[in-house]
Amino acid sequence: MEGLGFRFREQAGLENLTAEVIKSSAIEGTLFDPEAVRSSVARRMGLPTATETHAGRDVDGAVEMLVDATQNYDKPLTVDRLLGWQSALFPGGRSGMKRILVGGWRTPEMDPMRVVSGPLSRDHVRPKNIHFEAPEAKRLQDEVDQFLKWFESPDGTDPVLRAGLAHLWFVTIHPFEDGNGRVSRAIADMALARAEGTGLRFYSMSTRIAAQKKQYYDILERTQKGTMDVTEWLVWFLTCLDSAIAGAQSSLTRIIQKSSTWERINNTLQVNDRQKRVVNALLDDENPELSTSRYAKLTQCSLDTALRDIKQLVDAGVLEPGPSGGRSTTYRLRQATSPA
Repeated sequence: MEGLGFRFREQAGLENLTAEVIKSSAIEGTLFDPEAVRSSVARRMGLPTATETHAGRDVDGAVEMLVDATQNYDKPLTVDRLLGWQSALFPGGRSGMKRILVGGWRTPEMDPMRVVSGPLSRDHVRPKNIHFEAPEAKRLQDEVDQFLKWFESPDGTDPVLRAGLAHLWFVTIHPFEDGNGRVSRAIADMALARAEGTGLRFYSMSTRIAAQKKQYYDILERTQKGTMDVTEWLVWFLTCLDSAIAGAQSSLTRIIQKSSTWERINNTLQVNDRQKRVVNALLDDENPELSTSRYAKLTQCSLDTALRDIKQLVDAGVLEPGPSGGRSTTYRLRQATSPA
């Protein structure tokens, strides 16, 4: 990573923090616009943004939590920080249409706090499948205090294992009405940053967890309903971490290509916001082909505007046309030579 140089390390941090915010939220069913997340992360990292995409308060809040967890990894984790993180996730005080408690622990009126699925049981009161029941609200302050004391006290635990244990412990306490999963994953990211001694992220754990979402919830449920033996959970966590690190090579190759492409573009052409969005889409998407109709759909513009924008990119050497001509012409990004 050090051999990449400062500029590429920053780009890697930007891309992986962006992925972490998007995927951690997606695990809970919250979908964010990638461009809005990337723009918000870049601003907080002091980096120039590729687009002027506006980020909503919910996006900014999710980004703010993760940036604080990873960039300020060496600062103590406190009750105030935890409450601030959860508040940042729900700036309007709502989860979807439901008003929720933010900036505070769950109250006894919310007991029992359960993770459930399926229709109601025959008595029409209890849900059919109860996956997990959290500790009673009256225990929460003591449970959180014990967790934070352990998290901040060196006890010889391997720092990577500590990340896995912290994730499991906090999500099992389940102290908030909502946002427990995302805060738990932020705590794990904070612990991993401490283990590595850097706030720059070169891989995304949540991307791997999202790809194995069912297994993630299954292993959590088995561990939380089982004995105090957490070996199976730690094996799963470490396997997921191994996969994330192994995938870093391909993601870094893409990041270098993306950074080099934008450097070349910025030296030859002043692109508009539509063109920026399309170039980023081609760099991020597995589909490298661009047609006029796809351009118009991505940017919500007319076909005439799309054709003019594409012609500018072709003339500047950013895009190159495919072999077929006429209305069926497709375009690809002209490949730049990656730095050694």
